[in-house]
Amino acid sequence: MTVVYTREEIRLKAKELAKMMAETEEVDFFKRAEKQLNEHLRVQELIAQIKKLQKEAVNLQHYGKSEALKEVEAKIDGLHTEIDEIPLVQEFKSSQLEVNDLLQMVSNTISKTVTEEIITSMGGDVLKGTTTKSPYFDGGCQ
Repeated sequence: MTVVYTREEIRLKAKELAKMMAETEEVDFFKRAEKQLNEHLRVQELIAQIKKLQKEAVNLQHYGKSEALKEVEAKIDGLHTEIDEIPLVQEFKSSQLEVNDLLQMVSNTISKTVTEEIITSMGGDVLKGTTTKSPYFDGGCQ
């Protein structure tokens, strides 16, 4: 007998999985790094300078002052470079990538498993990605 789940049951399981993911080492490190960044005075000063220059850039662009705009954009780029050279920022960006990798892995696993379950349940060949019972399904849930 095949079990049929409702959207609500799946949503609840997804929330449960999300809570599990929120308690991984990767997410814990990310949260700590973000907290440290928020408390890092130099980083906050640089961010404030960038925001101020971005507003200035919008005004310069609006008034068609292209040379002044290029200068402001160069300053913004320099501040971004300065921020990126701070080790804490590098750690934060690295942890951000790890959390994104975790999310992508879960998404890919779900997609692949759903596709394989559909193919198998329809008597198909998982390796070929084809079913034998439906001329319309080509293994395309991914």
